[in-house]
Amino acid sequence: MKLYSRRHLVRATVQGIAIGAVAALAITFSLNNRTTKADETIDSSEATATAESAQETDQTLATDSAVLPAATKSAPDVSYTQDENQNIFVYEKCNEAVVNITTQVMGVNWFLEPIVQDGGSGSGSIIDKRGYVVTNVHVISNASKISIALADGSTYEGRIIGQDVESDIAVLKFDPPKNVELKTIDFGDSEKLKVGQKVIAIGNPFALERTMTTGIISGLGRPIQESKNVIIRNMIQTDAAINPGNSGGPLLDTNGKMVGINTMIISNSGSSAGVGFAIPVSTARRVVNDLLQFGKVNRGVINIVPVQMTSSIAQYAGLEISTGILVSSVQKGSGAERGGIRGGTKAVQYGSRWNPTTIYLGGDIIIGIDNINIRTYADYTSALESKRPGDSVTVTVWRDGKSQKLKVTLDSAEDSSTTL
Repeated sequence: MKLYSRRHLVRATVQGIAIGAVAALAITFSLNNRTTKADETIDSSEATATAESAQETDQTLATDSAVLPAATKSAPDVSYTQDENQNIFVYEKCNEAVVNITTQVMGVNWFLEPIVQDGGSGSGSIIDKRGYVVTNVHVISNASKISIALADGSTYEGRIIGQDVESDIAVLKFDPPKNVELKTIDFGDSEKLKVGQKVIAIGNPFALERTMTTGIISGLGRPIQESKNVIIRNMIQTDAAINPGNSGGPLLDTNGKMVGINTMIISNSGSSAGVGFAIPVSTARRVVNDLLQFGKVNRGVINIVPVQMTSSIAQYAGLEISTGILVSSVQKGSGAERGGIRGGTKAVQYGSRWNPTTIYLGGDIIIGIDNINIRTYADYTSALESKRPGDSVTVTVWRDGKSQKLKVTLDSAEDSSTTL
């Protein structure tokens, strides 16, 4: 057994204590290092989780913002067809420019006293913001007072600027307040119309204001006799429903432009039977311009005294034809005289016993003007309806048992003769 001195024991004890202290310090450092790394790992995981969460949130917002506008777009309440949208467009554009025209006329009561009575009613189109309205002559016929009602319910007194019986077109005027801006309807082009083309009518049938009907053009160039002495040529035929009260209102194309003025229907019942007629806007444009400038149409005429041929005149004069226009006399120095038209020489009394008129037999009988056959006075006036003073026409006359063509320059209506 080995023996140790006291000095050896003290040295060993001190060495053990030192070694223990170093070991304890090493263990403590190692534990602290591990704890720090663990904390760093935890912080890194949390940061990664936070970043991933934020990224997911951003992606969700981005997705929501992309979907949201589509989800919040306002969809139309009703889906309209192209044809319906067209109808709606024309109506909204033009209906406020269509007026309701009513008239009052003078009548007599049972005691033969003059009284004011309700007259007719019809439609019209505002063509100028100053209050000019185009309509039919027969809508305002014999009117002592004319009332023009607008879409907002306001009513104004209308006055006649001019009217032309041969074309059945009249221009009225009312005075809107200065703060009222009127809607108007523009003239279109009736020369380019085609059978089958869609048209729209707006008017006041049966006092039902601003009623719209649709149809097509079913015929063009129709000569329609409106009254005893009036034939309107080149009328537009349409199957758009036109009823009493539509007269004077616009016939529109799909752009909302006026291509005609609704005038009449052909019906046994008096209601629409699918055959209505409108004056073409080509005629209306020319007539309206003259009415606005002169108050009447500056139309070319043949300066003669015309007499409607009848079977009784033909029998009395021993003539072979009983239709056409007998030339009773020709105005001196007129285009008719220069063109070679001859008047009669034999004076006779014509008409009723109580109101006879002197006419002259033996003159020419007009049976054609340009390419239009003349059988009645209505034919005669309608053949000249579109002519101007200074225009040249080919007049076909019956003379000495045969026809003959003459070139005649038309005169102004200022010097026109009276019809017999």
